[in-house]
Amino acid sequence: MSTPAAAPFRCLIIDQMHESLFPMLDGMLVEVTYVPDVKKDEVPDLLPDYDMLMVRSKLRVTEALVSAAPRLKVVARAGAGVDNIDEGVLERHNITLLNAPEGNRDAVGEHTLGLLLSLFRKINSGDAQIRKGLWLREENRGEEIGGKTIGIIGYGNMGKAFAKRLAGFDCQVLAYDQQAVTNPLSYVKLCVLEEILEKVDVLSLHIPYTKENHAFVSQKFIDSFQNAFWLLNTARGEVVDHAALVQGLKSGKVLGAALDVLENEKLSTLTSDQKDRLDVLLEHPRVVLTPHIAGWTHESYQRINEVLVAKLQTYLSQHRS
Repeated sequence: MSTPAAAPFRCLIIDQMHESLFPMLDGMLVEVTYVPDVKKDEVPDLLPDYDMLMVRSKLRVTEALVSAAPRLKVVARAGAGVDNIDEGVLERHNITLLNAPEGNRDAVGEHTLGLLLSLFRKINSGDAQIRKGLWLREENRGEEIGGKTIGIIGYGNMGKAFAKRLAGFDCQVLAYDQQAVTNPLSYVKLCVLEEILEKVDVLSLHIPYTKENHAFVSQKFIDSFQNAFWLLNTARGEVVDHAALVQGLKSGKVLGAALDVLENEKLSTLTSDQKDRLDVLLEHPRVVLTPHIAGWTHESYQRINEVLVAKLQTYLSQHRS
């Protein structure tokens, strides 16, 4: 008697994905339904028939959503951050969470370095002035990374990728993480948070957004630095209290900031206070802004798929009989 074929593992994908994903899933007995144009309020009605949900940021994965999905075994986030996914809910329902910080860490590391160089060397302002017919050399005299002390808070995939790109700049790199660090780079000094506050000239944030990390960079935190410092944030906007950041820029305690993320990235929905704070950032000569693109490259778009598929292969090998 022949052995019956294994039932297909059914995956619902509700966000736009790089086309490389689908051939990689082919042959894995994964049956894919790809509905990138589906509205988020339509997803609960689809979910009961699926073993896996793959998302970017279209919706939040909550108790209500999971309760509508009795077959759900895996939630895959096509990216690094999982702040739109309630991990406690998944744990309670014995649902595995897969994400892909390895897929865009190089992109984030490069972009963070680019932000620092743009900030220090006044690249954005110089470019804008020349386009207006101005040639202002002294006004655009900049800073060098060499000789500075760079502090990294969050020394996982993203923080380590940034540190790796600082290797050739003759700067001191300090790193702090609440979690145990594996394979630290030899030229990076792991330290306590107090040493970051005491010594750094530049602070780069690479921490996830959690309830505990909300407004991590507060007024008290900024005031705790011994030196005036430059701030880089390619993590999540909500880990910085933007009112405190604006005050720090006005007082000079924050020398400048390069931000890939904001407290509210839906610019059409800003409150009056958020708009006032953003106006300060827009008008400040030592602020560089980019639209949450640190991890957003052509290469990372495909690499995220490769990481997720590899993790899914591991999961299926462990859970299929």
